[in-house]
Amino acid sequence: MKKLIAGFVLLAVVAVAILGAWWWFDVRQRPKVITKNQAEIARLLETAGWVSPGRTGPRLYMVSYRDCAGCEQFRVDNFADLHEAQVDTRVIVIARTDLNGQARSTPAERATVAELWIGRSWPLYERWTAEAAATWTAVGIAPVEGDMARTAVIEAGRGLEDRLTPLLKANGAAFDYPVLVWWSADGQMKTCACTTKASAKALRRDLGVQ
Repeated sequence: MKKLIAGFVLLAVVAVAILGAWWWFDVRQRPKVITKNQAEIARLLETAGWVSPGRTGPRLYMVSYRDCAGCEQFRVDNFADLHEAQVDTRVIVIARTDLNGQARSTPAERATVAELWIGRSWPLYERWTAEAAATWTAVGIAPVEGDMARTAVIEAGRGLEDRLTPLLKANGAAFDYPVLVWWSADGQMKTCACTTKASAKALRRDLGVQ
């Protein structure tokens, strides 16, 4: 009897592990249709300091931070094709809040984020992402430290995460970098992190990219 019980326990543990992995690597990544708080989410994204290449087609918002591996991979894998299809990739970069007294951004990163929000320069974003984050020194860009206006811009970016998190959660979506938001051809507002090939493929299909 003890062996039978142990066998059932083992099977249950394995089943839970399989379901957990399936949820983490598949279900969690699938695009979610946003049906609640649509206007508020759209307003927050539209009024943030995004930069874009100025394409004339569908909008795709991406909320990211500089060292986000998933964000960089999505950019490298998809931006060229999206731009060719006239998708306007509107990138919102934030400098993350410190955690447990430890800074999660550098002075150069904060300076660049503030400049992107204020100057809205896509060429600056391209120069920044073309260079390794560790070697970027933000030459010629005004620092945030000691500048109340630029500090307020950084805090506005950090506040965006705080405000979007519950709005996305209400739609069954987690705030998970990158946050991608777009509208499909039939007008549905959707979101996902899209760091798997299947989820990125669904996004591309919605935006007319094969």
